[in-house]
Amino acid sequence: MEVLHIPSGGVAINGIALVAAGAGPHPTFVLFHGLPGNEKNLDLAQAVRRAGWTVVTINYRGSWGSPGQFRFAQNIEDAKATLSFIRDPANAAKLGIDPRRIAIGGHSMGGWVTAETAAADSAILGAVTISVGDMGAMGLQAKTARADIAARMKDNMEALAGVTPENMADELAAHGAEWSLATIAPQLVDTRLLVLFSADFVKADSERLIAGIKTAGGRKLESTFVPTDHSWSDKRIALQALVINWLQSLPST
Repeated sequence: MEVLHIPSGGVAINGIALVAAGAGPHPTFVLFHGLPGNEKNLDLAQAVRRAGWTVVTINYRGSWGSPGQFRFAQNIEDAKATLSFIRDPANAAKLGIDPRRIAIGGHSMGGWVTAETAAADSAILGAVTISVGDMGAMGLQAKTARADIAARMKDNMEALAGVTPENMADELAAHGAEWSLATIAPQLVDTRLLVLFSADFVKADSERLIAGIKTAGGRKLESTFVPTDHSWSDKRIALQALVINWLQSLPST
């Protein structure tokens, strides 16, 4: 395990790299947590490492001890900064990373970060969303139901710095259409994407993403529904198998 301090937005966010065993360079999987990130999927990270992939996880600015103030827009910036960091030749050599073979994934809000990042970065090998949460759709709701969205944010800020439920709702409202999965979907038609979804409160978000990509003509999409909760509490091994088998199916060069 290597401790990482990744420059982003004038600070250094916290992260770790679980380096795969054996001679590198290794393919690498970057895993983004949700809101606030109580479920960090570190069992998934360890399983992916056992399968031969180095795994990098981060804490966004203002979350879980990373410096700065938490903002949704900054999560996307932090994801981009993380990819730049591990692609840097010096960092890639130190960590034994093959910068040509980087896949990304995320759970809940982290799935939204993954979709946004994949849509803007054609060099990634592929992307996985796990019970993705459509932050843009929530923002559209916040335009007419600010108090309701703020109430939902209130239970999701115990590990976040520099925010209130109200300004979280306001930021989402300001970017609702821009950040919605319906807007992002057409930009993912050429992305190797695995959408994993469950019987939870954001099931429709994954279904909307799948439908949007298919309607736009995407042919590199795979999806699997598993009847479990948002955290995949009783399907952890199944989750590991789905992600690892998909990762191993990606091109080797």
